Amino acid sequence: MSVPKLSLSENSEEALAKTRAEVVVVGTVQGADGVELAAGAEAVDSAFDGTLTEVLATLGATGKSEEIVKVPTLGRVAAGLVLAVGLGKAEDVTPERVRRAAGASGRALTGRKRVLTTLSELDLQAAVEGTVLGAYTFTAYKSEPGDTPPAHVEVAAPSEGTTRAHRATLKAATAIAEAVTIARDLVNTPPNDLFPASFAERAKELANEGGLEFEVLDEKALKRKGFGGILGVGGGSSRPPRLLRVAYRGAKAKKKVALVGKGITFDTGGISLKPPAGMDKMTSDMAGAAAVLASVVLAAKLKYPLEVVAHIPLAENMPSGTAYRPGDVLTMYGGKTVEVLNTDAEGRLILADAITRACEEGPDYLIETSTLTGAQVVALGERTAGVMGSDEFRDRVAEISQATGENGWPMPLPEELRSGLDSKIADIANVTGQRWGGMLAAGVFLREFVADDVPWAHIDIAGPAYLDGSPWGYTPKGGTGVPVRTIAAVLADIAANG
Repeated sequence: MSVPKLSLSENSEEALAKTRAEVVVVGTVQGADGVELAAGAEAVDSAFDGTLTEVLATLGATGKSEEIVKVPTLGRVAAGLVLAVGLGKAEDVTPERVRRAAGASGRALTGRKRVLTTLSELDLQAAVEGTVLGAYTFTAYKSEPGDTPPAHVEVAAPSEGTTRAHRATLKAATAIAEAVTIARDLVNTPPNDLFPASFAERAKELANEGGLEFEVLDEKALKRKGFGGILGVGGGSSRPPRLLRVAYRGAKAKKKVALVGKGITFDTGGISLKPPAGMDKMTSDMAGAAAVLASVVLAAKLKYPLEVVAHIPLAENMPSGTAYRPGDVLTMYGGKTVEVLNTDAEGRLILADAITRACEEGPDYLIETSTLTGAQVVALGERTAGVMGSDEFRDRVAEISQATGENGWPMPLPEELRSGLDSKIADIANVTGQRWGGMLAAGVFLREFVADDVPWAHIDIAGPAYLDGSPWGYTPKGGTGVPVRTIAAVLADIAANG
């Protein structure tokens, strides 16, 4: 994990004349008559004798969203370069637009040592998150790492508010960005190095650093305690499964929140083998586990007045002579039996065990996230997560997710889909025989293992967890860290409102 050092600085002509930053970032917007400067750029414009807008227009700037235009300062300020980033139409500027613009600037700033951003005048938290996440790079496996994030980011203090409030926001935004980076690093680590035991070791390191409770159940303990779903899925691999419990108990904790994340460290589909094309992306099938681990670490760092417990099932789904088969019946933790009709519907099996265990501890809320179904991508695309669960809590989580820019969308759990999961020989089957509604059917399956009195939400991130195309905004190619920011915001909301 490589996160820049962040600090607050003044936003004035005098401060600009003394800054050690190599680049100063300003925002632009699309005005009625062309490009205009966004709030925060006043001191830089003054150093250009009020001509910066004219210079930008001459260089072809329009202010459209995420547009990057570079202007040499020629000694007008201490920094050698002004980087202007577009926010779109002035009336459409939102925190998410600021975050994406900051991300675009962060992607353009890799390789720089020190930068100063004025986007913080528009929204301090969004500017910090976007800059750090946009500048993220994963170079652990490069023989020549190349460009790295800026070592130091100066954040211009907004004109409104107090220094104390600004510092608190800076601290929180930095911690959130760091948590997203933890999740991204885990997702981007190749499966030959990230498997159940090594994930558990990394989780233990993070738990120890954050003063968290940590417990790991190995394959012997899983068998002794009856975790048939995790053992069934992980039985085909030479690298046996694990179940982690990572817990934080805040001072004067008001509520207890259980987090559950799918941790398939690699998914071949098992005996129901996936097509070879695109299988390499299955290194990201543990993105849910990465997200909940990062989230409980974040809860401790920000000292939420909550008890947050992450339950993380880990397995590698491989075909072999010891692999589970279509037609097998697994006895899950808690005693419910599941007929396996497709071994590529493995995530719900390990999640069922973990959800049952989480509910035993009597949480006030349960949030589970997973790269669960290809049907999520068919229904909602690659940027929109599907949120299912208890109606009221589902809607609360989805609304908060949209406010963070992670864009979770509420989806139903239709009762008529349950009959499709009926089994002739077990309590329930792991898939339906129908082509349609696969994302919702998976949610219906998971609901069978949630205690009746626990409000819960299931976030299917099959598309949003991993970007295979070109970077955009603050989202790099590879692991995205979704839905860490959603979970963080939900935890903060529960801490504030119960």
